[in-house]
Amino acid sequence: MNINLNQDEKKVALEIEGRLDTTTAPELEETIANCIEGTEELVFDFANLEYISSAGLRVLLAAQKKMNKQGTMIVRNANDVIMEVFEITGFVDILTIE
Repeated sequence: MNINLNQDEKKVALEIEGRLDTTTAPELEETIANCIEGTEELVFDFANLEYISSAGLRVLLAAQKKMNKQGTMIVRNANDVIMEVFEITGFVDILTIE
């Protein structure tokens, strides 16, 4: 998994590439923890995300809970495979997906 981080004062954009699974989820979790303080908008770009596991969903859920208190979180460019996971797990009702 590769993470491309773009950050300004109040906005963080994370482009995730590859597989978000048990092995890579801790890296994303650490990246989010290091940049989320004071962030009002957190954007995930999943255009190049191939797979997401329950560990990846857990990281997204934790980020969403944090952002509910301080701003907004948006998931963009999720492919059909990722969208199917979001639909099956009910994450379409939890996340803002564009």
